[in-house]
Amino acid sequence: MAESQPPRRAFVMRHPSVLVFLAALAVFTLVVTVMSEAVGVGLISTSMVKTLGMTLCFCLVAVAMDLVWGYCGILSLGHFAFFGLGGYMIGMWLMYARTENIVVEALAAEAIPPTDAEVRAGIGNQIFGVVGGSEIPAIWMFADSLAIQLALVVLVPGLLALVFGWLAFRSRVTGVYLSILTQAMTLALALYLFQNDSGLRGNNGLSGLQNIPGFEATPQATVSLVFLWASALALGLTYVLIAWITSGKFGNVIRGIRDDEARVRFLGYNVEGYKLAVFTFTAILAAVAGALYYPQAGIVNPAEIAPIASIYLAVWVAIGGRGRLYGAVIGAAIVSLASTWFTGGQAPDIPLGFYTISWVDWWQVLLGVGFVLVTLFAPRGLGGLIDKLVRK
Repeated sequence: MAESQPPRRAFVMRHPSVLVFLAALAVFTLVVTVMSEAVGVGLISTSMVKTLGMTLCFCLVAVAMDLVWGYCGILSLGHFAFFGLGGYMIGMWLMYARTENIVVEALAAEAIPPTDAEVRAGIGNQIFGVVGGSEIPAIWMFADSLAIQLALVVLVPGLLALVFGWLAFRSRVTGVYLSILTQAMTLALALYLFQNDSGLRGNNGLSGLQNIPGFEATPQATVSLVFLWASALALGLTYVLIAWITSGKFGNVIRGIRDDEARVRFLGYNVEGYKLAVFTFTAILAAVAGALYYPQAGIVNPAEIAPIASIYLAVWVAIGGRGRLYGAVIGAAIVSLASTWFTGGQAPDIPLGFYTISWVDWWQVLLGVGFVLVTLFAPRGLGGLIDKLVRK
C-alpha cells in the first residue's frame, strides 16, 4: 500500500523570510494607523503619514527593479520613466474630474444651464491656460473615465516596455549598451513631456492630485491613511508574487540568464522571451507604484522622469543588496527617509567656522559616499549583512 505524502505547506510557510516581511509590514501599517491623526492619537502628522506612504511606493518600485536587475541581470536606467507614466495616467483623471467639478459649480450660478461644450471649454481653459492653450488634447479623450485611466496605468507603460524591450532584446543588446539605451529612452520621454505642446502641461505637470474627486469633504488625514494602506497592500502582494516567481523554474532560468546568458541559450531556452517578460512585467509594477505615489505627492512633472531618478533607483537597490527582495525594500526605505530628513531642513547645519555644511546642498554627496562605502565594505549590500547575522 502506497505511503501517503504529507500535505504541501503554503508558499509563505515554506519561505519564512516572506512571512517575516509580511508580518513586519502589517505591524508597521498598524502602528502608523494607531499613531496617526486620522483615527489614532495624533503622534504622527498627516505629512509624515504621506511621506511613509510614498516611501512604501518607492519600496514597491525598488522590488520591481530588483527583479529585473538583481535576478535577471538587466541594469535598466529607465524604470522610473514607467513610474512617472503611471502617475501621469492617473493624474489626468484626478485633474480632469476635479476641474470638472469646479467648472460645473461655477457655471451653475448662470441663468441658463451650461451646455456640455461650455463645460468642456471651461475645463480646457482651467487646465491648459497655464501653457497658453484652451483646447483639450486628444490624449485626454478618456480622462473623464476612471476605469479607462486605470487601465492605461497598466497599458501605456506596459506597451512602451514591450516595444522597447522587443527591439532591444531581439538585437541582443546587453550590458552597458542596454543601460545606455534605457537611459536614452527616459531622457527622450522627459524632453518630450517638458514641451508645452505635449498635451500634459509641459514643465508645470499635473498638480492638485491630492484632492481626490468625490472626497473633497474628507480630511487629508483620512485620505493619506487610505493611501498608506493601499501602498502597503500593493507592496505586500507584489513581494509575495515576485518571491513566488523567483522560487520556481522561472526564477532559476532568469538567474541563469544573469550569470551566463550564452549557456542558458545553448540549453534551448528562449532568453529574449524571458527577458522581455521580466522587463515588461516590472515596468507595469513600476507604473502601479507611480499611480499610488503621485496622488500622495500631489504633483507630477517631467523632472520626476529625468534619468537621474532611475539612477537613484539603481543606487537604492545596490545599497540594499540586489538579488534580495528585502534588501531592495531596506535600501529604498533608508535612502528615501534619509533624503526627506536631510533635504527637508530637519537635519541641523554644521558650522565649521570658515564654512557651514548645509545638508540640503550636501545630501547627494553624502549619498554618494555611502554608496561607495557599501560597495567597498558590504558588496552584497545591507541585505547581505542581514544574511550574515541570520547565519550566525
